[in-house]
Amino acid sequence: AKELDLDLIVVQMHWGQEYQAKPNQEQKDLADFLFQNGADIILGSHPHVLQSMEKREVTMPDGSTKQGFVIYSLGNFVSGQVKAYTKQSVILNIQLTKSGKTKRINIDSVDYTPIYTFKGNRYRILDINQTLQNHNNGDNTYGAGTISTLKTELQQIISRVGEPIK
Repeated sequence: AKELDLDLIVVQMHWGQEYQAKPNQEQKDLADFLFQNGADIILGSHPHVLQSMEKREVTMPDGSTKQGFVIYSLGNFVSGQVKAYTKQSVILNIQLTKSGKTKRINIDSVDYTPIYTFKGNRYRILDINQTLQNHNNGDNTYGAGTISTLKTELQQIISRVGEPIK
């Protein structure tokens, strides 16, 4: 991909230990390797639970630097699993700019929409923040138990993934 002189290289990795909340050393080492070999953004999956994200300043073999972003695991977008934390995920919102002069890609910010797989009569993907806001505005679609679960899930998501990157 580097030889194609692309603006951006995004790599999707299937890695990590299932159900582990934190990336393991192999994931970290592979992220380093991928950044050193041209990746700009790494999106991880496989553990079935969310793992942390980070923005990095990467020093390349020639001494130049570039920005890189990795989320070690996006969790499950839709899940019928019942293990703890397997119904959580995020939709990433990555803001990039490209310098016309240097062609350098800057990762300006990374935000996310926390989501939850809700199983009622059918599976639904709930935007947690929007569902909680709707509830606070009088929407009684979901009962007190579900609202309590969503509040707990939201705190867990923020704890696992981290705060948005500005």
